[in-house]
Amino acid sequence: MTRKLPVWRSALYVPANVPRFIDGAHRRGADAIIVDLEDSVPIAERPAARRDLMATAENVARGGADVIVRINRPWRQAMLDLEAAISPRVTALAVTKVDSADHIRMVDEVVTELEAERGMTAGHTKFIAMIETADAFFRMPEIAKASERIVALTLGGEDFALSVGMLPTAEGLFMPKQQLAIAARAAGILPLGFIGTVADYKDLDAFRETIRRSRRLGFRGASVIHPAQVPILNEEFAPSADEVASARKIVAAYEEAVAAGRGSISVDGKMVDVPVVLRAQEVLAIHDAIREREGRATRS
Repeated sequence: MTRKLPVWRSALYVPANVPRFIDGAHRRGADAIIVDLEDSVPIAERPAARRDLMATAENVARGGADVIVRINRPWRQAMLDLEAAISPRVTALAVTKVDSADHIRMVDEVVTELEAERGMTAGHTKFIAMIETADAFFRMPEIAKASERIVALTLGGEDFALSVGMLPTAEGLFMPKQQLAIAARAAGILPLGFIGTVADYKDLDAFRETIRRSRRLGFRGASVIHPAQVPILNEEFAPSADEVASARKIVAAYEEAVAAGRGSISVDGKMVDVPVVLRAQEVLAIHDAIREREGRATRS
């Protein structure tokens, strides 16, 4: 499946019922703001949060961030969330506790009806599928390909660890998160997350190292709960100036070699063949997409 993927190096969670967090979210520099209707909002406060959701979406988007709404899993709560969330103002839904491809298809069906009723472009609303249980883990490849709306796959470390009876440590989450990254790549969508837990946000130097390691393992962005983490995500999930310069050099040298009838070359003393070139092209594509996104944010 081929689709245009968003640039979501950083996605900052904001509780939908806390005005002071909502009012400051647009200044944090995140690529996306996740307006949370789930765990961070008490059940008694969700009706008011849904009522105010469109105003909240406009508020948090003032800095150019995409708006994502995290919906609930119990179906009665989920349906109320969908009725409140489907709008041109909302870019995507974070679909929680996905347990099967059928789960995604059912949400897709409801969203399709709501988009049509509201005169929206079909397919406007994208999905992040959240894997949070042991059962769902074994169905990740099917879930990732269940709908054209899915643009990203992520693993909820705290809930997943609870489901499998382990602590949410980097050691325990390494294998499931690496498997998730592979499932996402196989489906042509973004693997979001990092090898660690979102709950530990105070040691920013350690967090930076975690993000660098996670990017090396294939992740393209992550969600966080503290604004201080956002600049680190934006920096570390973007190619560095040296990476971009090297990628441009590799691509140019390879194009020249192909024109001369050669299939592999050496650049700066290293062998360059097709996989190296494709990786360099991906670096340049990510760099260009980030620049485009930052340009849109500046104009907004």
